[in-house]
Amino acid sequence: MSYMAGRVAGFGTTIFTEMTAMAREYNAINLGQGFPDFAAPDFIKDAARASIAADVNQYSPANGRLDMREALAAKVAHQYGIEIDPNTQINVVHGATEAIFATIMGLVNPGEEVIIFEPYYDSYVPAVIMAGGIPVYYTLHAPDFAIDRDKLAALFNANTKAIMINTPHNPIGKVYTREELTMIAELCQAHDVIAVVDEVYEHIVFNGRSHLPMSTLPGMADRTVTISSIGKTYSVTGWKTGWTIASPELTTAVFRAHQFITFSTVHPMQHAAATALAAPDSYYAELTAMYQQRRDFLADALRAAGLPPIVPAGTYFMMVDISDLGFANDREFCYYLTKEIGVAAIPPSAFYVNPADGAKIARFAFCKSMEALEEAANRLQKLRQR
Repeated sequence: MSYMAGRVAGFGTTIFTEMTAMAREYNAINLGQGFPDFAAPDFIKDAARASIAADVNQYSPANGRLDMREALAAKVAHQYGIEIDPNTQINVVHGATEAIFATIMGLVNPGEEVIIFEPYYDSYVPAVIMAGGIPVYYTLHAPDFAIDRDKLAALFNANTKAIMINTPHNPIGKVYTREELTMIAELCQAHDVIAVVDEVYEHIVFNGRSHLPMSTLPGMADRTVTISSIGKTYSVTGWKTGWTIASPELTTAVFRAHQFITFSTVHPMQHAAATALAAPDSYYAELTAMYQQRRDFLADALRAAGLPPIVPAGTYFMMVDISDLGFANDREFCYYLTKEIGVAAIPPSAFYVNPADGAKIARFAFCKSMEALEEAANRLQKLRQR
């Protein structure tokens, strides 16, 4: 008899856990898992220390500290022109991954369909499956990862409950255009579908482009759940402090799941997050400039190593084309790269329902110090000798 529940039996270990363990074993530079290896800004660390010292250490309100919710409402009003009620439209949750899970558990009934663009962030599909929902896939293909309206429209039907959108998109670095988001918004309204939008990389967008929240499009404010967190923007991925923003009705649904998943989020980190969310516009400009420098450096290093990059419009990830290197698939390439070259990357086939669709690309993260990226560039030159 197997004691493992069937709903989790097929999930296995995440590719991030696998490749990070391999990177440690072979002393490889980890350009796989997307966490910064440099220090978070002093102002947010100082705020966290002050919160703990002030004994902000007990349970917070289940939907989050009021000062954090108010700071978030002020931020989105200033940056995006979105007016929200911090008391009825925000849930503070234990990172964006919990936000995804609580949103799906709170909104999707067994047997209802959820459209997911692939490659996808790896928690999307398990969340839908554990809710009893049915994932329906739209495959984005390299190198441009374009969306065909007719093909997407064909996935919508009377049983479609939600569509999940990640912009800027992990792992491909795509930033959805206004035209693409408008197309999706029109389909959502035509079929009475909820848009669940993961925007955790909202402030890492390059070449003068800007992030466009789905909820700002006509007709979408009341049918969009916006998900984000402080992890990527303020280089504190381990704090696991995120949120959902939605209409009061959708917020209530998310909250009813959240209260029985984690109940509340780490209290002193919320107090510090309120400080972070009040950062001046110059902070976000400096963040973007820093990551664009690293993006451009890594793109040049990959080209020099014979790995044609698909240069991202956003996020801190970069895909490369490995189709001409003679490897059977992306896993074989990433294992070789980690063990023999000393640089770890992520095989994107883990983010497709059919692994063959991702077998000819690999994902590198550039949220690393320049010293780490420079050493990775030196090691990658060994690929030329292969």
